[in-house]
Amino acid sequence: MSVLFIAVGAVALAGGIALWVLWHVHPVARARENLRLIGTILGALGVLALVAGWLLTGPDADRGEALKTGGLAAGSVVALYALWLNDRRRRVDEERQYLERARQELESKRAEHDRERAADERFLRAVELLGNDADQVRVGALHALAGLARSRPEYTQDVLDVICSYLRRPFDHPRHAAIRGEEYGGQDRAEADRWLQVRLTAQRLIADLLPLAGDPDARPYDLDLHGATLEYFDLSRRVIGQLRARELNLYESTSFHHCEVRGPAWFTGGRSWGRLYAQEMTFHDKSWFSRFSAHGLADFAATTFHGDTKFASSTWDDRVSFAGATFDHNVDFTEATFRGDLDLRVTGGLTGRTIGMTVSTRHERHLPPGWKIDTSRDDETGLVRS
Repeated sequence: MSVLFIAVGAVALAGGIALWVLWHVHPVARARENLRLIGTILGALGVLALVAGWLLTGPDADRGEALKTGGLAAGSVVALYALWLNDRRRRVDEERQYLERARQELESKRAEHDRERAADERFLRAVELLGNDADQVRVGALHALAGLARSRPEYTQDVLDVICSYLRRPFDHPRHAAIRGEEYGGQDRAEADRWLQVRLTAQRLIADLLPLAGDPDARPYDLDLHGATLEYFDLSRRVIGQLRARELNLYESTSFHHCEVRGPAWFTGGRSWGRLYAQEMTFHDKSWFSRFSAHGLADFAATTFHGDTKFASSTWDDRVSFAGATFDHNVDFTEATFRGDLDLRVTGGLTGRTIGMTVSTRHERHLPPGWKIDTSRDDETGLVRS
């Protein structure tokens, strides 16, 4: 009896193993999932017969115990198959989830690409409309650019560059010519007013797009206003990266107060025909006002200059205040001319180059300790000696 059990068990086990091997290596057989189940059943029966037959070879073997042990061995084979089946199902589920995530990522990338393409088209269309003859179309184009920057922050610097380039276009207004005391020979007043309204919109949008000062994590954006003509320009309490404002023309009132400039700032050759409010600003890098001319009030009270600062060859016709300002480096006042009141009562002392620097002796002036005025030339101006 035991020999018969062993023989049958060996044949069944061999058959089960053969079916598993056939399912694993043959592509056609692999598609038939029932081969694994049949192979597992044959293997379990083979193990049952082999174990029972081996236990029955003893002289005092108990047939019931032999069958029970063989059944446990067969159950172990079935349990192993169940574990393998669960593991395979788990791996299939993981692969399905991976493919689903990959599909979702692909769809997200495709949607993002479509949004970027739509944004690019929107940007290009708005730039094209800035050249339209109708002022309301240009205003709409500016608002479209600003809206694009708000919805897609990665476009903000590009939008600011476009708006700044629009403000750099040559522009003159009859009122500006009157302020300069010159005769106006440009377009008629109504046409100039329409162009001015578009430019005022552009100025407001620049301020709206810049982050507020006081946030150390705010991203600083660069402004290129070289040669621009601005009126009632207000960037107060804003954060700016690099500020290029050479040959700038400022009319009426200009506000930079409480502004934070994190990059270099160039006002070289600029002109202010009105009031310039620059109090409590912070210049983290160089700030050059060489050849700058101010025909109205200029207020730098409590402003901090961390980098190299130059006022060489600058001209100031009205009151200028540096009261409470802080300078971390020497200041270049070479050939600077102050024709109105001057307050240089800065915080922490001030050292600088004053070769050719002149101040009005007919106006109130407060100089740093140790600075003297030489009035030997005339009664109205005096040379400053530091």
